[in-house]
Amino acid sequence: MAVGVGAAALVGLGVQASDDPPKGRLKQSVSRWCFGGLSLEDLCKAAREMGLVGVDLLGESDWPALRPYGLICTMATAIGTIPDGWNRTENHDALVRDAEALIPKAAAAGVPNIVTFSGNRRGLADEAGIEHSVAGLKRIAATAEKHRVTVCLELLNSKRTHPDYQADHTRWGVEVCRRIGSERIKLLYDIFHMQIMEGDLCDTIRENIQWIGHVHTGGVPGRAEIDGSQEIHYPRVCRALVDAGYTGYVAHEFVPKRDPLRSLREAVAICTVQGSDG
Repeated sequence: MAVGVGAAALVGLGVQASDDPPKGRLKQSVSRWCFGGLSLEDLCKAAREMGLVGVDLLGESDWPALRPYGLICTMATAIGTIPDGWNRTENHDALVRDAEALIPKAAAAGVPNIVTFSGNRRGLADEAGIEHSVAGLKRIAATAEKHRVTVCLELLNSKRTHPDYQADHTRWGVEVCRRIGSERIKLLYDIFHMQIMEGDLCDTIRENIQWIGHVHTGGVPGRAEIDGSQEIHYPRVCRALVDAGYTGYVAHEFVPKRDPLRSLREAVAICTVQGSDG
């Protein structure tokens, strides 16, 4: 890692800068869309060198490109879209059809997770949205369980980035998962989004860890680097994940404002938790 402002920021966060890939207790990956200036091949090469295990948010056609690098797609896209998801019963048949087709393909390719969405409110009360989402997701739970693929309902902020999105608080998403009661229907806990909506990250993670199937990072404000320039102290949040017994993936979903690979390398170091006390 080059020495400079980035390295100084890492020291301030209590993270040791190193040229060697960190080996920690969290499995880290990177979201493809945030690094669109790089070819997928170059991103895979960098990810492997940094000790990452995979690339997040890829469609089916891109999954094979990861194999030569010993990586997996840690989260596939997507069942439904952000505005049109499970909270509307009229969407269910199409969503179920897509899920029944995608889940077996993901399993065969070694893809452990698929992202899905609640949809926008459009005047729908929260309780009705929960009921509808539970009814729809229950229809695909058996397929997800059979193929051992986890369908992750993403929590997004409706305050700044996705106005009107319904699954905008942990409580809402947890209630959907609790009523379904399947080990293969969980939440994508996006730290960036939940900091904006509710904060209280560490205790929320601890209290709801059984429902968290996947995690995304991002700096607040602005979804930039997760270093000392933003308000979330990621070393503490990552320690909370480890202490709560989290065994899933942490995918970096920030949009770099500086050199992208340097920023990614710094993020990997920041989120590396070692030993029992960091």
